[in-house]
Amino acid sequence: MPPVRNQNFATWFARGAVGLVFAINLSCALAFITYPENYAAGFELSGVPGVVVVRAFGILFLMWNATYPPVVHQPGRQLTLFQVILAQQVIGLAGESWMLFELPPGHLALQQTGLRFIFFDGLGLLLMAAAYVVLRRTR
Repeated sequence: MPPVRNQNFATWFARGAVGLVFAINLSCALAFITYPENYAAGFELSGVPGVVVVRAFGILFLMWNATYPPVVHQPGRQLTLFQVILAQQVIGLAGESWMLFELPPGHLALQQTGLRFIFFDGLGLLLMAAAYVVLRRTR
């Protein structure tokens, strides 16, 4: 395929794609941290252990997303970090899919939660991978 000639479009497409996924991830992280009791049942958890585990998931989301702001700021200069983000997304999607596949029957809440994560991470991966390809073609 021929290279994309519009560097400005590629840069803003990458910023938009990574920024959108980052914003949604950040929103989820903050919700998990501030209102963990609202999400514990989706992981078949309750009480203090549920609150602690869901809040920990939120903190993990924040850690995972520390790589996003530099890519949003300068996607063309952060191609290696962009690759790391794509690798993280692939690992997350593969792990979530594996966990869902291994889930024994009778865990509807976990199944639904897993499917939501798989759906979001799959769409995020497609969007960000497309942005990465467009960005690479401008170089």
